[in-house]
Amino acid sequence: MDKEAKTPKTPVPVQTVAAIDIGANSLRMVIAEVLSDGKIRVLDKLQRAVRLGQDTFRYGRLSGPTMRSAIAVLRDYRQVLDFFNVEQIRAVATSAVREASNSDTFLDRIFMATSLDIEVIVTSEESRLTVSAVREALSDSVAKDGSPALIADVGGGNTILTILHKGEIIEYHSLPLGSVRLQEVLSTTDEPPNRAAEILQQQISNEISNIQTTLPLKKIKRFIAVGGDVRFAARQIGKPTESSDLHTISRTKFDKFVQRCERYSTKDLAKRYGIPFADAETLNPALLVYKLLLQATRARETIVSQVTMRDGLLLDLIRRATGKEDPAISKGVIHSALAMTEKHRVDLNHAQNVAELSVQLFDKLQSEHGLGQRHRLLLRVAALVHEIGSFISNRAHHKHSYYLISNSEIFGLTRNETIAVAHVARYHRRSCPKPSHLEYMNLPRERRMVISKLAAILRVADALDASHTQQVHKIRCERREEAFVIYTTGVADLSLKRRAIVIKGDLFEDIYGLKVRLEDDGLSLQKPIRHENE
Repeated sequence: MDKEAKTPKTPVPVQTVAAIDIGANSLRMVIAEVLSDGKIRVLDKLQRAVRLGQDTFRYGRLSGPTMRSAIAVLRDYRQVLDFFNVEQIRAVATSAVREASNSDTFLDRIFMATSLDIEVIVTSEESRLTVSAVREALSDSVAKDGSPALIADVGGGNTILTILHKGEIIEYHSLPLGSVRLQEVLSTTDEPPNRAAEILQQQISNEISNIQTTLPLKKIKRFIAVGGDVRFAARQIGKPTESSDLHTISRTKFDKFVQRCERYSTKDLAKRYGIPFADAETLNPALLVYKLLLQATRARETIVSQVTMRDGLLLDLIRRATGKEDPAISKGVIHSALAMTEKHRVDLNHAQNVAELSVQLFDKLQSEHGLGQRHRLLLRVAALVHEIGSFISNRAHHKHSYYLISNSEIFGLTRNETIAVAHVARYHRRSCPKPSHLEYMNLPRERRMVISKLAAILRVADALDASHTQQVHKIRCERREEAFVIYTTGVADLSLKRRAIVIKGDLFEDIYGLKVRLEDDGLSLQKPIRHENE
């Protein structure tokens, strides 16, 4: 777990938390107690096999019997939660539910039966949660090692690849190489073991080959594997390390183990290794993915982490209690936003300058908006990507920006946060939010207000760099009566920027009740503020 989360400066009351993961092949829950010093003590772990992915990846929807089985398990989990008097619960569902055409029905039935509000998370959020836990397990070793590291998490529906460099997330990618998905899509269940392995290997090799041009696998020297199947391999052939959370497996030993497993059917694997049939089903597809990914890198061994996405969920719950954030994850969010900006050929200097001005304004207005550091991050991201719509067309590019962002994944942001960023970017110019804007009005009032507060700031920041020349990059602000005065230096002529502020400052005045004024910092602070038309 996070060192900072374990030893917060401000002690927090003892509370019981729980994380639930509804995956493609099983439903898992962990219940833990967050102690007064921020440390965590696991109270119970539960896992039950329900093959949601088998339905979704084969038929595109969840069947009635499968939904009933899952709901029955969650009813049992609800009783355990009540027994432990759990105060905070975060329950998430991944690809099997996310891709099912009747997912809404399934989630509603769960809520009606258990009162559990299930959050369907995107792959970028899966990656963030897992990487957060892995970084903690590896402690400072990742940051100290200058070579890039690849974290591979093979789940039932997808394989999520995340690249770290000096402890920072620089890239992530999701592949449709989940262990359950591969079996269902390729129909390998009834094939002889050797033939099934050939089919799987060909499909996996093709997918890995397709990403070689965009993901620098050949530069990877550290290969970190996460997932139940590779943890099984580590128990069989792994070498313990100084950390109880980590094992290592040499490339040669791993290859031989995978080749040995390929010769056995699911039934034989379950019998030989004494594992549940459901676990044996996913073993060969998952191990083949790890093996071929390892071969695509320069790593000499596999580092197997014992952490799971549920550990990341628990870390999140702890950080909510302690008010801590993982700075590396925040940097990964910004890096992802910058990559989106570069991909859409935006004026990067303008985007970065507007982002810096936006967060300066955010900080100066803290007492006016009452928002937190997470909202500050969302504002920075929105500022970085606010003009990507110009990639489609300069005309109404703010609307195109909304479309592109809302249909993208930004590493480290939840789906709701990504939608918020899309709205903030959409309102950086032209019309302010209106009742006729259905996408905006369909959001809860609290989220609409956050968007409006952030968009109002972004509009002013964008006006300060209306000429795209970055003349204004450092500002000083103060409130004077009913005006919010922004002071800057080194700009010969402020008329263009003042005109832009008049045009874009309407939302700011509505939200904060203050009229924005731009002044040269060389002027005396005692001089009265003059209106443009005076």
